[in-house]
Amino acid sequence: MKKRITIGIDEVGRGALAGPVVLAAVLCRRRIRWVHPKLGRIRDSKKLTPRRREIWSHYLRNHAVLEWWIARVSPQVIDRINIARAADRGAHRLVNRIRPRNPFWVWLDGGLRLPAHIPHRSVTRGDELIPLIAAASIIAKVWRDRMMTRLDRAFPAYGFSIHKGYGTRFHQRMIRRHGPSAIHRRSFIT
Repeated sequence: MKKRITIGIDEVGRGALAGPVVLAAVLCRRRIRWVHPKLGRIRDSKKLTPRRREIWSHYLRNHAVLEWWIARVSPQVIDRINIARAADRGAHRLVNRIRPRNPFWVWLDGGLRLPAHIPHRSVTRGDELIPLIAAASIIAKVWRDRMMTRLDRAFPAYGFSIHKGYGTRFHQRMIRRHGPSAIHRRSFIT
């Protein structure tokens, strides 16, 4: 009998005013201890400092029994179909990309959904309760933050390297001053 593969998926950037929503999937083929040698037990990305997220991300991306994938959904698609459907589309895209040969189960963080034929469960606060989802949250957050820092060079007026596209007062002031950029979600700006 083949062993069941477990996949955890989380998204980051759901509430941002700019940039894509980014999802990460982390696949684990066997049980592991979710403990970093220096940082201790894994935690949700929101409860880690940027430096600790970077360290965890490097550790997870290079772990011998983990595999990971990234999907992103553009601001234009988010504006066209809404953020919830865009995030669900990204999660579905990840599962289709992975296509495990063995039986598998997908753990999703709270608001994410997959089609009924895919074995899965959405867990409220899954990034706090399920280590595999926490791993996905860390990888997705670090990946998106790096991307937003790169986009800051293309759109320097908005300060993306500081706020990563979220609706800070400074960011909202820059949108009023300069208008939305090509990577802003028009449906999020009031």
